[in-house]
Amino acid sequence: MTFAEKILAIKTGLKKVQTGDILEVEPDYIMSHDNTASIIEIFNQIGKRDVFNTDRLVIILDHCVPAANEEYARNHKDIREFVKIKKVKNFYDINNGICHQVFCENGFAKPGFLILGADSHTTTYGAFGCFSAGIGRSETAVIYTSGKMWLKVPSSIKIIIEGSFQYWISAKDLILKIVGDIGSDGALYKSIEFFGDTIKNMSMESRMVLTNMSAEAGAKNAYISPDNTTFDWLEKRGIKDYEPVYSDNDAVYETILNYNVDELEPLIACPDSVDNVKKISEVEGIKIDQVVIGTCTNGRLEDFETAAEILKNKKIADSVRLLFFPASREIYLESLKKGIIKTLVESGGIIMNPGCGACLGAHEGVLADGEVCLSTSNRNFKGRMGAGDSKIYLCSPATAAVSALTGEITDFRTNFLKKK
Repeated sequence: MTFAEKILAIKTGLKKVQTGDILEVEPDYIMSHDNTASIIEIFNQIGKRDVFNTDRLVIILDHCVPAANEEYARNHKDIREFVKIKKVKNFYDINNGICHQVFCENGFAKPGFLILGADSHTTTYGAFGCFSAGIGRSETAVIYTSGKMWLKVPSSIKIIIEGSFQYWISAKDLILKIVGDIGSDGALYKSIEFFGDTIKNMSMESRMVLTNMSAEAGAKNAYISPDNTTFDWLEKRGIKDYEPVYSDNDAVYETILNYNVDELEPLIACPDSVDNVKKISEVEGIKIDQVVIGTCTNGRLEDFETAAEILKNKKIADSVRLLFFPASREIYLESLKKGIIKTLVESGGIIMNPGCGACLGAHEGVLADGEVCLSTSNRNFKGRMGAGDSKIYLCSPATAAVSALTGEITDFRTNFLKKK
């Protein structure tokens, strides 16, 4: 069996399942964020007083923190009251960071766990060997009451990655390449499994980039086999009590794709679709107004380290606003300790509080009419960050940082690496 088939068989107590089977599952954890306010409304409409198991709920406020208007403030208040009344212990208020990063740092993403979350990028936890999938608010409310929901067993795509990245080329360029190749619906309700020596040599942070943005190809879940890198990351946080699940060697996949990153170039997703991917050289020179480095895709320590390496002792272009969003308080503090924040601020960057920030256009970095933003986030739909005629380009932290210096989309290979 594939990973998806195998873990769903284990979780339902069946010897074997196959693609297309409809199963009733009970998740190990159910995650939600600011949208918990809407989930609570539906939960109350169902009319059941008690939550099935409050220990299984993980609620993390991150989308608009601190609250930017009265509506968000009211929603946050409702969530805090619900958490208090229902005695939900796994609650993380506005000072913690983005749900997907906070969820992992606090030990909820364990190998072999089944996790459902009211956010499409719940696929991120597959970097730890979880079956993790995004679901809707109504489905989440039903799980609050019963602890269960139906899942269809997805077919699986195997992606084998070999080779070594060139300097400053990263997992973000790789996942943009994959999404550009297969399309935004190329893995619709499918499981993506990543294999190969390139994956084995990746940090947990880079692996999370791949599983996070698998959602942009429509994937139901994504998966990377747990190994020593995974176990070491978990052990440092005192996280134990898990049983990894691995695909069988004779598993049958719907599709097998092969990639070699030796010659991978810097890539960029152009407006207004994540699969509108081009080589950086094809769009070099486009003027930009704002650069965002952060979010649940690229707001981790290694991303800020790359930006700091590029920006050290330099100043960003006068025409550019450069915003940094740490994915969590832990990352913010570590960046402070290492002197990274100082470097970013001295370059002209603005350090925002840990959270989703500009990514969803709710506050902190909303775009005006006609403005162009270069972002390390995961979506560039029309109007995603504000005005309907603004433009969003998605790229790696290295491309974002270099472009902030020039004020236009820039290929770092020709303008910066030769100077190193």
